[in-house]
Amino acid sequence: MHAITANRLTDGEVVWLAAHDQWIETVDAAALFETKADVEAALKRAADWVDRRVIVDPYAIAISTESGRPEPVRFREKIRALGPTVRPDLGKQARATRSAA
Repeated sequence: MHAITANRLTDGEVVWLAAHDQWIETVDAAALFETKADVEAALKRAADWVDRRVIVDPYAIAISTESGRPEPVRFREKIRALGPTVRPDLGKQARATRSAA
């Protein structure tokens, strides 16, 4: 299974392609693609967003499902999904902690 990720051009935030070709900030609601043809079609749609200067560098990443939630397979993508490993008070992991409190 794969998801499409990129960086938002306005602020550099890591984003994922979701349903209805929306770009979201968390991998939890990312659209998942099972076939190579589906991944290629999603990347083609993502290229339109690059042309509109909304995102940069879209690419497919491998995804597994952990407890029913999408989880990046590669360590690099796990870091991109959460934020810096040396500063858990920054990035997406900090937002999740704050919102749970």
